[in-house]
Amino acid sequence: MSAVDRSGDPSTGSSTAGASAGDANRFIGIDLGGTKIMGVVVDPRTGEIAARRKAPTPKDDPGRTATAIGDVVAELIEESGPPVAIGVGVPGLVDHHGVLHYGPNVPGVLGLDIAGDLRGRFGMPVVAENDANNAALAEHRLGAAKGHDHAVIITQGTGIGGALIIGGRLLRGANGFAGEPGHMLVDARGHVCACGNTGCWETVSSGAGLANISRELVAEGRAVRILELAGGDAALIRGEHVSAAMAEGDADAAEVLDRFAGWVAEGIGSLISLLDPGVVVLGGGLTVINQHFIADVRERVGATVVGGPYRPVVPIRAAQLGPEAGAIGAAINARDLFVGP
Repeated sequence: MSAVDRSGDPSTGSSTAGASAGDANRFIGIDLGGTKIMGVVVDPRTGEIAARRKAPTPKDDPGRTATAIGDVVAELIEESGPPVAIGVGVPGLVDHHGVLHYGPNVPGVLGLDIAGDLRGRFGMPVVAENDANNAALAEHRLGAAKGHDHAVIITQGTGIGGALIIGGRLLRGANGFAGEPGHMLVDARGHVCACGNTGCWETVSSGAGLANISRELVAEGRAVRILELAGGDAALIRGEHVSAAMAEGDADAAEVLDRFAGWVAEGIGSLISLLDPGVVVLGGGLTVINQHFIADVRERVGATVVGGPYRPVVPIRAAQLGPEAGAIGAAINARDLFVGP
């Protein structure tokens, strides 16, 4: 797929401005999250980071999102010099031209031409991509999925991000929207999702899922400690309240995590049955919610996969690149599209 297919005309501005300024392996990667913007200057071949910047996501003023991203880019350029190209990751449906059509966890940011805005501001090549796709590129090239031509990468945060590596390549789909497992419907009578549907996988397998499962126990007259930590208001329960109660040895918190692991395993089992990957990688802050979480999920997945006892076990691994995976992957994406893998 050409750079023109992915982000418009890369000749807009000077496509060689960054390269002529010095390091031909200097790329900027930006990861837009629900609460923060993460930016890095990185060598995409190695993942070596030369500079980092963070800034809050302007949740109260979605119209400032592109400006806030650009400000992080400007700070990185001031510190490290101009890059060859810029890659950006955004949580939502990003098309082949770098336009965000919809993002349930970045409400109010719709129809945003992130790539075009940044090209206009900096006069250099820019490519925008779904954030989970970028994290998958990083884990496939440098991390836990390295060496696997078929992989599923799941990131668990406020919601669920996901991406699919098929035949060694990122599966983007006809419009660029492929890889949204968080919105597989798993429980028609379940919880309402941020996307507006009922029963999405992320309503029981993300940070929001932990809160939803906790509220189920509150409705049963349980989870008293979790409710206390949330100030007595079930609507205010968050994943961190479950973690804090778990650290205290609370039995109901352990029950929440048990149900949570079951739902995570159910979704992964469906993905394995559908895609037959060589590895499943779990990333995001929830993978370390307790030391046994991935082992618990791994133990349950076999019972959810068609023909489980008669097929090779698919390894389930923790992601290796941490919270900067999305930003590193954005830089890898920029290098692939404007220089070549």
